[in-house]
Amino acid sequence: MNLLAEMLLNEPAPMAIWAALMLLTLPALVVLANPDGVRNPGTALLEAANFVRRTRRRRAERRAAESAEAQAAVRYALEVRVAAAQAAEAVERWQAHWRAAADRVDATWAAFRAADARRARSRETTAFGTPRTPQDPAEYAAREHFLHEGVRAAVSRAELPMSALADALAGRAGWDPRRHPAEQEVVLDRARAEHLERVYRSAIEAERAAWHDTQLARRGRDSLRREAVTAESRVATWPIFIMAAGDLPLTVGNGAHRLFPAHSGNG
Repeated sequence: MNLLAEMLLNEPAPMAIWAALMLLTLPALVVLANPDGVRNPGTALLEAANFVRRTRRRRAERRAAESAEAQAAVRYALEVRVAAAQAAEAVERWQAHWRAAADRVDATWAAFRAADARRARSRETTAFGTPRTPQDPAEYAAREHFLHEGVRAAVSRAELPMSALADALAGRAGWDPRRHPAEQEVVLDRARAEHLERVYRSAIEAERAAWHDTQLARRGRDSLRREAVTAESRVATWPIFIMAAGDLPLTVGNGAHRLFPAHSGNG
């Protein structure tokens, strides 16, 4: 037995003869393997041929199904990678929005502190009372003009809302054009401080909401990145597909990499 094996391995001619004999005797083996084939060899050979065709068809269908599944995995990996890149861009936008909101908090805090300081000073001046002025139409007209101009200037500097000017012109919501200008200044300083405090607190809420949204965007980005890595690792396990862009692997966020179908050479 060892001599026969050595001869077949070292001498190509006997190997070729052996293979030819196997091919020639295959139909006979198929017929003899089936008891009915001895009586009807033609039918046995036809059934054997049909069996071979069915086996080839099933193998082709299996390979086509594997190929379709692999292509779907490739498409999903690419889509997740694109989504992860877009999520990263969204995080950058949310971070910029949050930084702008934080800057607004600082700006509104400074404005409120300045307005609150003016309010404190104006309250201190009320201890000295208000000087007497002639109470005639010209004086009341001057007082009204002083009030309207003061409110209009505060609205233009965003120290009061636009509704304050309409209230001042209509003489409502605490705006009294008949008051002495010193008293009107106190009312104006108080209104500015109260409004800027509300603006500051609103800025704080906006900054918190922007930070919350930024954190959500970061978590979404990180989740998509992990899913992209998982999807790309799953693609790498398919033998009938290769990942190529030069010799570099498929990586998240690099649109230059592509997946190309290639036959693996196995069944």
